[in-house]
Amino acid sequence: MTRVVVDPVTRIEGHLRVEAVVENGVIKDAFSSGTMVRGLEKILIGRDPRDAWAITERVCGVCTTVHALASVRAVEDAIGVAVPPTAELIRNIMMATLYVQDHVVHFYHLHALDWVDIVNALKADPKKAAELAQSFSKWDKNTPAYFTEVQNKIKSFAASGLGIFANGYWGHPAYKLPPEVNLIGVAHYLDALEWQKEVVKIHTVFGGKNPHPNYLVGGVPCSIDVDEVAAINSERLNLVARLISQADEFVNEVYIPDLLAVASFYKDWASWGGGLKNYLSYGEYPTQGYGKPEAFKYPRGVVLNRDLSKVYPVNPKDSQEIKEYIASSWYSYEGGENVGIHPWAGETKLNYTGPKPPFETLEGHAKYSFLKTPRWKDNPMEVGPLARLVVAYASGHTDVQELVKDTLGKLNVPVTALFSTLGRTAARGLDAALAMIWLKEFFGQLMDRVKTRETSTFNPEKWEPKSWAAECEGVGLVEAPRGSLAHWIKIKDGKIDNYQLVVPTTWNGSPRDAKGQRSSFEESLIGTPVANVEQPVEIIRTIHSFDPCLACAVHLYDPQGKHLNQVSFE
Repeated sequence: MTRVVVDPVTRIEGHLRVEAVVENGVIKDAFSSGTMVRGLEKILIGRDPRDAWAITERVCGVCTTVHALASVRAVEDAIGVAVPPTAELIRNIMMATLYVQDHVVHFYHLHALDWVDIVNALKADPKKAAELAQSFSKWDKNTPAYFTEVQNKIKSFAASGLGIFANGYWGHPAYKLPPEVNLIGVAHYLDALEWQKEVVKIHTVFGGKNPHPNYLVGGVPCSIDVDEVAAINSERLNLVARLISQADEFVNEVYIPDLLAVASFYKDWASWGGGLKNYLSYGEYPTQGYGKPEAFKYPRGVVLNRDLSKVYPVNPKDSQEIKEYIASSWYSYEGGENVGIHPWAGETKLNYTGPKPPFETLEGHAKYSFLKTPRWKDNPMEVGPLARLVVAYASGHTDVQELVKDTLGKLNVPVTALFSTLGRTAARGLDAALAMIWLKEFFGQLMDRVKTRETSTFNPEKWEPKSWAAECEGVGLVEAPRGSLAHWIKIKDGKIDNYQLVVPTTWNGSPRDAKGQRSSFEESLIGTPVANVEQPVEIIRTIHSFDPCLACAVHLYDPQGKHLNQVSFE
């Protein structure tokens, strides 16, 4: 029996440690440890709720806009204000743009190198690579000359020690792609780097900048006037239309074809990494207002035990549904270690009890992570693109069902193949494809409103705190690219009295609960074969399939710069 430690897990946002117990070449147990301190909520206490989006958005430089959206939704829910339809469309456009950009970046720059062997691409015939790429894509850069150019770049990398790619497990027996497919993957890796910085200009049009575009409680902070230089005018709208068209081409002629090409060589990975059988989605993309989740593009709900015949409703305001536990986390609760707390009553009290770094293993420590452990009705849940598709599929959304069946048909695998590392990776591509369809739809609807001058983007009702109740509470739900995200807020006398975030990787990457139940990361590793414990690429593949993002921690200071908390390892 061998305990394999991967620390840090790279090509993610934040700091994650994974320990896996390997016996006879198969993972028998696993431990996921978030090693960043969590404490952003404390900074928000006493502040103006209308400013919370600007602070919470900076919890991460990758998730960016989703925390701002969750925050303004939470405040709007608390004070009781509706968002104008035009503003809702712009928010949907912002979100769909993020989905498309984020999933492309994840596939090529964070996950692809788990499947694509860069060094092996040196053996490829550029002409054969071009012929192969042209057989499943119309991308105009798929030419012998271009692939030759890329191969020469790889040769330069190799001659200098491979640079940022030096520590890969190149030549590992788990890599199965032919040289030509590896070359295609590397070429499109480089193409995606250029493309992704362009598509986010949509955020700069509507939100002023990227990352961290601007938001506004009650709407969006931009005005539309086709004839006004200082507003979103015809020139800006034409730019957005052009960027959407370019994104449509990249997703459907590069990303999805590459995803299918890579997946076709790794069908055995449809047998590993399934993990939990429970899936949670908060729903996303309002079409009739945020208060009507039944009309969302992605439905809200829970699927338990992979039973697609039933979808359970989710009420985030019910104190008995969603709770956070700390039995295995470096925190303390006033009520005790094994009690679960609903986020409205959430506590953030650090209590580090682990070994003094640097340490070889967390073995023997009951508490082993700075992530709390959320549960839905005491059930561990997987969140993310796969969960969204499962809940939508089970809810009878025909657009999702047809896309899933068509894609799986191309791979000649059953629907059950989705419940795996491969399926989770494919689900992210399908998520992007759907977002691309809806992005075009939302922009078309926005242009229809522009033509009829229905361009109000802000509801001033209840903007002033004097119009709020003395005490109120709200929750803002968002289906972020990585999964279900929620911000819970309590407001008292116009100021934030309590604030809690439960983020997607908290659901997926958290440690065991008081009952000993594993969360998604840990459970998904069980049963996975590991060919070489010194190069555990199999562990990385499954963990990366969730697209972990743990950048939810900060040092704690008050507005005057006074230090409030310190974690001691003495």
